[in-house]
Amino acid sequence: MIPLIIIGGLVLLILLVFWGLYNGLVRAKNVVEEGFSGIDVQLKKRFELIPNLIEAVKGYNAHEAEVLEKIVASRSASGGSVGSAASSDRSITGALKNFRIHVEAYPDLQANTQFLKLMDNLSAVENELAMARRYYNGATRDYNTKIEIFPGVLVAKMLNFAAAEFYEVEDDSERSAPEVNIND
Repeated sequence: MIPLIIIGGLVLLILLVFWGLYNGLVRAKNVVEEGFSGIDVQLKKRFELIPNLIEAVKGYNAHEAEVLEKIVASRSASGGSVGSAASSDRSITGALKNFRIHVEAYPDLQANTQFLKLMDNLSAVENELAMARRYYNGATRDYNTKIEIFPGVLVAKMLNFAAAEFYEVEDDSERSAPEVNIND
């Protein structure tokens, strides 16, 4: 009778540990998905500002409006995967950087209060997007750690928990510091 109680207690203990590990993995996976959803929301907010920028710019320079319209036309749905969202994000970010540089040549446009408000909103969305990326990558780090360390790795492999993809910059030029020449 006593060996049966001991075996039953061990089985119960193993089940409780398995249950705790599984629930922890599910929670961590849900936080990663929430983080990606946050990125997607910010990308959509940014995308919704672009048509307003197009209208504000049209009166000043048709070429700059065309650049923004190309951004709208080339945007793919970012909800598919982290890689496709990062790729879409990267192309839009690059186009917006070029747009900001070209807009500096139009002082009248820079004095337009509606345009300035839109640019401030865009800057705020860009900051929120950066925070969402950091949140997602932190959640991804925690989740990936949970599925790679013992004993979580046993449960993760048994139940096919896969590592999440980080939201990364793929353009090596964005990783390097710009050269600054103070002699000019």
